[in-house]
Amino acid sequence: MELHFYTPESDILKQYIEGYYFLSDFGTGASKEYTTFPNNYCIVTVNLNSEVKLDINHISIEPTDNSELNTSFAYRYKKPINVHYRGVIKEITVYFRPLGINYFVDNLETMFSQKKMTEFIPQFSDFKDEMHKIFNIDNRLLQIDALEDYWLSKMMMMKDLELLKSILSDAESNLKVEDIAKKHHISRKHLNNVVQKNLGKPLSEYRKIFRFRNVINNYQGLKSLTELCYEHLFFDQSHLIKDFKSLTEINPNLFFKNVNTANKNVWLFI
Repeated sequence: MELHFYTPESDILKQYIEGYYFLSDFGTGASKEYTTFPNNYCIVTVNLNSEVKLDINHISIEPTDNSELNTSFAYRYKKPINVHYRGVIKEITVYFRPLGINYFVDNLETMFSQKKMTEFIPQFSDFKDEMHKIFNIDNRLLQIDALEDYWLSKMMMMKDLELLKSILSDAESNLKVEDIAKKHHISRKHLNNVVQKNLGKPLSEYRKIFRFRNVINNYQGLKSLTELCYEHLFFDQSHLIKDFKSLTEINPNLFFKNVNTANKNVWLFI
């Protein structure tokens, strides 16, 4: 299985997209399986010549004889997801930063209402046709240019998300939800509605995953759980362990022993 993760070449896209990868396997087509863990990205995946089945904590991808594209949109999951490939793979996945996809897609609320992984159906009708063309480009550099040019063509520059950005910044600094609402002169209910509408998840869940991911990004095998706990705004070590078990279903020591946190894609291969 061949995977390349890229950060955008475009300085504009870097503001909204964390990166993207091309996943392919033109060999034996043997079964591959990994586990991925909760994050705050909005993830758009396109699979070529595949049937994709989305369950609550499991995704299976199998080859088909037709040349159709299958799309999926992951924006919220609180438990690990097992991803199982059976056969030859051809996939493109884009990781949008928190609120990043809002600058490209204006019907997110419809997809967020599913409250689970769902088919990616943006308001622009050319998505599948253009992704199909990108899959058929043999040169990777030209493929990258085409992918970035496509997303640049869909940008909506007039979006005003400054309030949402400020709210997320407050949550990341560990300000209480009621204090965030007071700061912005809105009710707690309205705050939660605004965040849910634009992010697809509650603010408390966003903060929990933000802390979890910060610990992973800063672990590097050199720090104790106690150090990580206080550096990343956990109440105490038991709080950190509780959140880790909730989001990974294993304890932190076992997680760090089995997962390479230096990778952009924090996956546990099975």
